[in-house]
Amino acid sequence: MYEALMKEMLAEYGADTLKGIHHFIPDKEPRKYLYHLIQDYPNRGGKGFRPGLCIAACKAYGGTMELALNSAVSLELLHNAFLIHDDVEDESFYRRNKPTMHEYNNRAIAINVGDAMNVLALYPLFKNKEIVGPKLSEKIFTEVQHMVLESVEGQALELGWRRDNICTLKEADYLRMILKKTCWYTCMHPLRIGALIGTSGKIDPETFNRLGYFMGTAFQIQDDILNLVAEEKKYGKEIGGDIIEGKRTLMLIHLLEKCNKNELEKIKQFLAVPIKERDSATATRILSLMHKYQSIEHSKKTAQYMAGAALKEFYSIFSGLKESKDKKFIESIILYMINRDY
Repeated sequence: MYEALMKEMLAEYGADTLKGIHHFIPDKEPRKYLYHLIQDYPNRGGKGFRPGLCIAACKAYGGTMELALNSAVSLELLHNAFLIHDDVEDESFYRRNKPTMHEYNNRAIAINVGDAMNVLALYPLFKNKEIVGPKLSEKIFTEVQHMVLESVEGQALELGWRRDNICTLKEADYLRMILKKTCWYTCMHPLRIGALIGTSGKIDPETFNRLGYFMGTAFQIQDDILNLVAEEKKYGKEIGGDIIEGKRTLMLIHLLEKCNKNELEKIKQFLAVPIKERDSATATRILSLMHKYQSIEHSKKTAQYMAGAALKEFYSIFSGLKESKDKKFIESIILYMINRDY
């Protein structure tokens, strides 16, 4: 029941957001090298959590789709810009079952498209003043500015760990990085922005920090697990890609802590060579070690714990609101995380 509702509303709000994105893409040259490419990643589909949470939080607090749509469009444009740049930084081959933009095009054009999407994401925020007024639109802009800054700081941590081949990280390091890289822009700020709009700026946005943190952490850990164990046709990114890329996932950090000295040395050697030279056979052996040391199982339990904590926060925050489809939608996302089948 909850999964059907979640998928239905993510699809509905995702479609509305996609229309909004197309509205803000200029219909002019250079189409082939820029504006048509901007449509690529959004048109591929995706989870749509960010605009979905923003719109749902707004409506749960009494707002409307019209009030939240510009902010939702901005969030999704920024998200897809991040994806394009992330794929370049990670040297990824696939995104949502298709070649990444830099693979089917080239790195320079992909980076430029991502830059353009970041700039285009500013205009819906500017237009917000005509819909929600200048004072609230300024608050929303400040929220987005903080969101982007936290995200690039988190990305800097992860990229730095990979560049320096840091293999002494602890779970707390991972959680701090995910707070910055994922939680703020996937859950915390979408909820904060939506609720601010729905309450005409009256609510304290800090109310949603714990909920967004627990949701975002569960989301990211489960996303990392899917990269390792799901069938490619069900997910949309190369399986084991995070191992090849050397991403410091919770599974890898747990494995580096638990494996023996010989295994640790071989993993460090694998992670020390350039990504293009890392072989899939060794990546498969590392995945086997993750199973051996129950790193994946540990991560699943951690994600479920975080999702359970998110549900408790949700009931604490939303119990006072009247029942609505949007309130149930947010709850359904958390329930899906708790009961997720890998």
